[in-house]
Amino acid sequence: MGKGRLVLWYATGTDIEDRKLAEQCLQNENIVLREEVDRFSMFEEIVGSCEPMRQVLKQVTKVAPSDSTVLILGETGTGKELIARAFHRRSNRAARAFVRVNCAAIPQSLIACELFGHEKGAFTGALQRRIGRFESADGGTLFLDEIGDLPMETQIALLRVLQEREFERVGSNQPISVNVRLIAATSRDLPAAVAAGTFRQDLFYRLNVVPIVIPPLRERAADIPLLVEYFVGRYAKAAGRTIRHICKQTLERLTSYNWPGNIRELQNVVERAVILSETDTFFVDESWLKLESAESRHPREGLSALSDREVEIIEAALADCNGRIAGPSGAAAKLGIPRSTLESKIRRLGISKYEYKPLTS
Repeated sequence: MGKGRLVLWYATGTDIEDRKLAEQCLQNENIVLREEVDRFSMFEEIVGSCEPMRQVLKQVTKVAPSDSTVLILGETGTGKELIARAFHRRSNRAARAFVRVNCAAIPQSLIACELFGHEKGAFTGALQRRIGRFESADGGTLFLDEIGDLPMETQIALLRVLQEREFERVGSNQPISVNVRLIAATSRDLPAAVAAGTFRQDLFYRLNVVPIVIPPLRERAADIPLLVEYFVGRYAKAAGRTIRHICKQTLERLTSYNWPGNIRELQNVVERAVILSETDTFFVDESWLKLESAESRHPREGLSALSDREVEIIEAALADCNGRIAGPSGAAAKLGIPRSTLESKIRRLGISKYEYKPLTS
């Protein structure tokens, strides 16, 4: 009180930890937005009108408005992420985040932190709390690409999220509830992985609510002229070229090719032809497709033979070591390779290490 007047002071307090968390959330949202720009689908709209794709789009239209989990299956390069984005755009969550995680591109030791986040001090180098992808996707859609590459311990944590709609950050025992629509994709044979013991059966059933199979490009030959026209226009504009005609012979050649790399391979061939073009007519040298065909066929045969040989060697080592991988008497030491390398090979080749463990009473 001063000179008969009551003086009121208002003060506000700010929780530094809350502010840091808010800043971290904003930073994660910015990361997600940048990744959406950097990793945007190989083309903006789904191009094609063949019967297999019409069936896929019909399924998208029916299922998108629901919150059902979707499992997208298809070969590499068929456009699985594009279909996942179509689900999101046509859902009630379209105004919220679409968060993509490539499970095959993240080291196994970091995948749990990437998905669920971690607390400050949870491990060496964890200098601050980090929000995971599940929290970033809250209210929106989380797309787990190449889910067949998830390590077993992360599969268990993911199963809990699907069942209970909650998880815990690494280094915390405080459950966090999330409202996320999950879309998963893989080019792997998940039933075979389940049989081999590298993928949990209960998780497979949880994911396989609505399976969507994306046809390979060789089964969409009728769509190739449309795709070629689209890609020619896209890359000509980007390169500042003028392409007015598409060589009929080239189009026939592209339509009859088998496209083992699917749409991604077609995209690369068209981009190369546009960049190297010297006229206003789009033309693809026949030798390019022969080269692509040879490169895609022979390495595959060699890798197949090598994989068969690797399976024999690894299974023999596991048998000798009673299924033990680590340690001086483990299979990794016997083979002279790091434990992480052996475990990666076991997952990739679909070997069940549990078959070689001794039975205990």
